[in-house]
Amino acid sequence: MERLPPHDIDAEEAVIGSLLIDGTAINKIVMLLPEPGHFYNERNRWLYTACLSLFRRNEAINQITLAQELDRQRRLEECGGAAYLSHLISIVPTSLDIEHYAQIVYRLGISRRLIDTARQIEAIGYEADPDPDNSLNKAEDILFKLRQGQGPGDFVHIRQVLDKYFETPVTGEEDHPRAAQRILTRFAGLDEFLGGFQPSDLVIVAGRPSMGKTSFILNIARNAAVEQGGCVALFSLEMAREPLVLRLLASEAGINLNHIRLGFHTESEEKRVMEATGILSEAPVYIDDSPRLRVGEMRSKARRLMYEQGVSLVIVDHLGLMQGESRTENRVQEISYISRSLKALARELNIPVIAVSQLSRASEWRASHRPQLSDLRDSGSIEQDADVVVFIYRDEYYYTREQWDIDHQQDEKEYPEGIADIIIAKHRNGPTGTVHLHFVSSLTKFENIPYQEPSLL
Repeated sequence: MERLPPHDIDAEEAVIGSLLIDGTAINKIVMLLPEPGHFYNERNRWLYTACLSLFRRNEAINQITLAQELDRQRRLEECGGAAYLSHLISIVPTSLDIEHYAQIVYRLGISRRLIDTARQIEAIGYEADPDPDNSLNKAEDILFKLRQGQGPGDFVHIRQVLDKYFETPVTGEEDHPRAAQRILTRFAGLDEFLGGFQPSDLVIVAGRPSMGKTSFILNIARNAAVEQGGCVALFSLEMAREPLVLRLLASEAGINLNHIRLGFHTESEEKRVMEATGILSEAPVYIDDSPRLRVGEMRSKARRLMYEQGVSLVIVDHLGLMQGESRTENRVQEISYISRSLKALARELNIPVIAVSQLSRASEWRASHRPQLSDLRDSGSIEQDADVVVFIYRDEYYYTREQWDIDHQQDEKEYPEGIADIIIAKHRNGPTGTVHLHFVSSLTKFENIPYQEPSLL
């Protein structure tokens, strides 16, 4: 005998009855039951839909207004008319327990969706896809949408977007760090241009080898985690986690990286190392150093960490070492797929995603050596998909002091020792320009330079 899906008609009627007694009680449950799909009984779904319509128009919810709304939707008689509304009021003595009733409706609604999800996953299994990763990704997508309470994308009224800017912040402790609305780099000029890295943005940090790309993104990760309390997911495909952490430690302690790596530090330096270790140990930074990472695996790990910790920033170092979902001879197409997937992940989790990218050798043959967007390696889709593209460039990498003095005899420019140009080459929602930072190679650290006037491109 086929079993009925889990449901509780009494609890559903108690929710509607409580709203008829006190319409303002909807404020207590609307976040838990934002749509009528949690109701099993069709009549109760229609009633709750009408209540939500009144709530969204900021109109009172009571027996009269609900009857009028149902009549307007031509469902009053199907819902049992005014007599059924009176019945709902009579079965609930007070609206004080509405949250308890709503919890029952929500829990059983999730149980029914879980049953539907199991059927969908069963169907995926029967498809017997030759690539098991594709099947697992499909199954994870279904579970992720269930966990997030999201169905397929649909039109959203502009009011729902604007409401986010006027919500009252939630106070009190939470189970995990709350995802930040934006991530500040703590580099003054860069934050002035970008306003920090924004939710759903794909940020590309690019440069030729040895320009300091990894050091730069580690500085940003540290600032996001230590100073803003944001949870950072760092996928390091190029470096193992041990040397990566040593870089962070050297930067935090202000001690030469080689001293830490080789253990040649003084007693005072050891004290600074211990203090830095204490600070970094408390930072919510999670490192995955899998050397061969596929897009689907990275997406799955990032979403799992989002469930558990509430991720604020994802960093991938670097994009060129990632693999697509299927083997292909065309690396350009594979990189295009990877960049699109990273942008989709940023939107899906509503957090900034930073991906490090190498540049082609084209800049080596230009007189100025300064990078351009066309230098992005392997695919033009990286530039297309990115919301922000940041280049790191250092003149001292290309010029000795002697050569610099010869080339700049007339303008008498000072040799740019330790100066890094952070070039904002693309900014989808703002200005582009160049910011100068001080790069301390021995500490693998970027630092602010005393106030400078940002230069626009």
